[in-house]
Amino acid sequence: MSMKVKGISILGSTGSIGCNALRVVESLSEQFRVVALGAGRNVKTLAEQVARHLPELVSVETEESARELRAALFQKDVDLPRIVVGTEGLVDVATHKEADCVVSATVGAVGFVPTLRALEAGKRVALANKETLVMAGELMTKAARESGAELLPVDSEHNALHQCLRGEKRSEVRRLILTASGGPFRTRNREEMETATVAEAMRHPTWNMGAKITIDSATLMNKGLEVIEAHWLFGFKAEEISIVVHPESVVHSMIELIDGSIIAQMGVTDMRHAIQYALTYPERHPCELPPLDLTKLQALHFEEPDVVRFPAISLAYRALRTGGTLPAAMNAANEVAVEAFINGRISLNSIPRVIERVMDEHEVEAVTDLDVVLKTDSAARLQASSAIERLAVGERIEVRG
Repeated sequence: MSMKVKGISILGSTGSIGCNALRVVESLSEQFRVVALGAGRNVKTLAEQVARHLPELVSVETEESARELRAALFQKDVDLPRIVVGTEGLVDVATHKEADCVVSATVGAVGFVPTLRALEAGKRVALANKETLVMAGELMTKAARESGAELLPVDSEHNALHQCLRGEKRSEVRRLILTASGGPFRTRNREEMETATVAEAMRHPTWNMGAKITIDSATLMNKGLEVIEAHWLFGFKAEEISIVVHPESVVHSMIELIDGSIIAQMGVTDMRHAIQYALTYPERHPCELPPLDLTKLQALHFEEPDVVRFPAISLAYRALRTGGTLPAAMNAANEVAVEAFINGRISLNSIPRVIERVMDEHEVEAVTDLDVVLKTDSAARLQASSAIERLAVGERIEVRG
């Protein structure tokens, strides 16, 4: 009896995770096929992906991008898939009837609604977009419970935790331990970080990622977002989730059991391992990546994160403990502040200053439905833009360490 080939939809197909997901699908072509791709404006890469994988449905950000894609595919002599546009297009990709699994790899809040719709449709979601759980983890996990959807993490840290927790009783796990590389400024002081350039912030020591997540790694906000994500994925409280800086990025995360034992997941620094795990779970299959060679490891180091130099960590814990709409407001403020830093409008250290200002001004509500989250996201973005404008005219915005 032949095994059913599973359909895969990818949100954010032209990004780092999306491209690696396609590489995994190619390596497991007898098990998976691409049925839909969602991208933004990178038409050149998307056209190459469409020509290679022949999806039935493709989404792009704008009508202009759709016209460019049609022209590019015509030149490649490829039959046109159905092309859709915008958030509605991404929702179509996420809920494609032939998709058994949806890889959610868009950057930021743009993936929120499509990912929610995929969960409501009962799809397995391989989640690389942590912002969706940060914004509305309650809505996401509720949708998964009600539809029977599976939520499998692709982030290397949460994927590692998922592997460590297999077979362990929740009552016997004391805490989750998220590892962090420390980013490019692990050994820099606050003064050096204040004058850091975008190019310096983009030099991540171990991972090759997109701009937004790389800047988040430089401020360690990425690790703060991961704390909130871990809470919703695994049901642990803020005080049961720890962060430890591990510069080598060989140990992807750990769990500590109540008897003091620690279980760690280790591997090479390549996202294809986590993606393949999420697609094939609960089975494991040979991977085209080479295994980790333990004999070549010189040393493994672990240290406490410095929350004075990296106050974004404390802001994330505050958002998690407060709950409601505060994590969504924090996430929106971070996205706006990161963009402002990339555009040269504010310093790296001003990113958490902007976030804290927005969090202080935000009136927390219960996350009762989608509209509450979207309203929070929109309002927080306006507040963040206002805070950035005040910084631009010389007003000093301090952040509490």
